[in-house]
Amino acid sequence: MIITDLLKNNANLYPSEIALVEINPDGPEDKKRSWRDFSLVETTSTSYYRRAITWGEFDASACRYANYLYRHGIRKGDKVGILLMNCLEWLPIYFGILKCGALAVPLNYRYTAKEIKYCLDLADVDMLVFGPEFIGRVESICDILPRIKRFLYVGEGCPTFAYDFIKDSNFESLTFMDLGLTEDDDAAIYFSSGTTGFPKAILHKHRSLIHSCRVEQAHHGQKKEDVFLCIPPLYHTGAKMHWFGSLISASKAVLLKGTRPDYILEAVSQEKCTIIWLLVPWAQDLLDSIDNGSINLKNYALDTLRLMHIGAQPVPPSLVKRWKALFPHHAYDTNYGLSESIGPGCVHLGIENEGKVGAIGVAGFGWETKIVNDKRQEVSRGEVGELAVRGPGVMTCYYKDEKATAEVLDKEGWLYTGDMAKEDEDGFIFLVDRKKDVIITGGENLYPVQIEDFLRSHPAIKDVAVIGLPHPRLGEIAAAIIEVKEGYSLNESEVNEFCMELPRYKRPRRIIFAKVPRNPTGKIEKPRLREIYCGESLVSKQIKG
Repeated sequence: MIITDLLKNNANLYPSEIALVEINPDGPEDKKRSWRDFSLVETTSTSYYRRAITWGEFDASACRYANYLYRHGIRKGDKVGILLMNCLEWLPIYFGILKCGALAVPLNYRYTAKEIKYCLDLADVDMLVFGPEFIGRVESICDILPRIKRFLYVGEGCPTFAYDFIKDSNFESLTFMDLGLTEDDDAAIYFSSGTTGFPKAILHKHRSLIHSCRVEQAHHGQKKEDVFLCIPPLYHTGAKMHWFGSLISASKAVLLKGTRPDYILEAVSQEKCTIIWLLVPWAQDLLDSIDNGSINLKNYALDTLRLMHIGAQPVPPSLVKRWKALFPHHAYDTNYGLSESIGPGCVHLGIENEGKVGAIGVAGFGWETKIVNDKRQEVSRGEVGELAVRGPGVMTCYYKDEKATAEVLDKEGWLYTGDMAKEDEDGFIFLVDRKKDVIITGGENLYPVQIEDFLRSHPAIKDVAVIGLPHPRLGEIAAAIIEVKEGYSLNESEVNEFCMELPRYKRPRRIIFAKVPRNPTGKIEKPRLREIYCGESLVSKQIKG
């Protein structure tokens, strides 16, 4: 079985039942409804834009998209990029790509035009599907992407260099031929990166995708009656693979565009959500809003919610303690994973192990784990080493990068994560540190080398090191330790102004003027910098982004 079979089965069994709902509080004004129009309890007067499709419509749309792509030359093994914000069309487009035997290549919506081009070239993408938010970025590079056969647009006001994908595909058949695809066929390419900041293209087979469905249902017990509230971006393996639990159980999912605490609680209340996946900042904001009185829980019907789980970054035990104090009947879980292991679930805490909050858990459903030393020999329990995982969800390879693949994936199928960890006496795994210097802020990865290279272009900067410092809401923030050239002067405001050229999420939130220590081989001593600065209070010295 492959993942598109699940969609087809759902469409056959439950054609008229709701599969996906899109809720957009910032949607078209003339199409908005008040939350009060449908809620059973008094809520705020926030209005919203709601769209929904059934399982039958979902599969029919995917077939139309597949037929369009196939008619315009996309065949098995070709690649189709997806550059969209979360919307009702996202997942049907993804499945349409898979149905015609092509590989889906989701792109981070934060990418600059230069990064988009780099990733499209790296993955040998043949067509690109994009939305209105990306017209400027795509138009600026469309003439230097000779491999792209067509630019397919999703939204109002199609630009002249693209084709209106939704409108043009409306005339296609609602069924698609069986290509005989198997779990051994390639299915998708996702992007990741290490400390260098250069994205790697991660190749997965259909086996990985179908296994992630089974993992998610095994961990969270989705049934047809469940309703999953999905907030994170669908280009990310985390959001999509958690939604796979809805797919395998034929249950409804709600795509919420917006992270305000009132939006989240209103969506849960209105749509009767039972499962919600949050990032640490969103959970923190929600709890803070309740504490300061801006959110009154009596205004929301939250009795349907049974599970809150968090992933994508370390979870402060204090946050979970606060949540459980307010919502004692909610089960809690956390999941660990990488894009190389098809996202969440290769390590899993389990709702039955709330007493172990702080650990990332034990090997997930169908997964194996071990902790090894530098020679990749297993260490004793309690010793720190590198976490390795093995299972059906491990990537095939880094696409077109044999050297990088060999560095993390051995012949026995073990994936070496680059994360340092240890096991306690009960076999639960705790992360200790990361080999890589990637900074995770609000669930997003920042790559220090990219920021360092940019800052070094300033005429007054002699040297710079970027490290992650702990932050109570975002998990980590980027801090730049800057060494100024002799004879020059530089202050925080000037650095902040210079960084306005960077995307907002890449701008350092703390600037420290100090000598950048390097070892005898010329490498920056980042562990030493973390030791110096991680214990300091961040509140008074942060630069507001």
